[in-house]
Amino acid sequence: MGIIKLKNIRTYSFHGCLVEESKIGSDYSVDLEIKTDMRKSMETDQLSDTVDYVLLNKIVVEEMAIRSQLLEHVAHRIVKRIFVEIAAVSTIIVSVSKINPPIGGDVEAVTVTIEEYRS
Repeated sequence: MGIIKLKNIRTYSFHGCLVEESKIGSDYSVDLEIKTDMRKSMETDQLSDTVDYVLLNKIVVEEMAIRSQLLEHVAHRIVKRIFVEIAAVSTIIVSVSKINPPIGGDVEAVTVTIEEYRS
């Protein structure tokens, strides 16, 4: 087993329960970690034998562009889509962070992390 991590994928998105959040948007950061069998790609040195992190990034960016009220929802959509599109992924850990959330306090970010396994 091997791990591929994408750290701090930055997007400007429109998630949140407040009407204002759907109009003005906010900065977000996504961390993604996937587990996959890397034995073949370690030997062949071929992209076709591993999980392409360009595709992982594309999935995250596209899912972050679809409005959700809850961070949990968008994180779960990212997980579901990766499992559908990339059969070699066995485990996913994704963290979605809203930077400077509008919660009436001095908070750098609010983060939701989910971990799911291929069933």
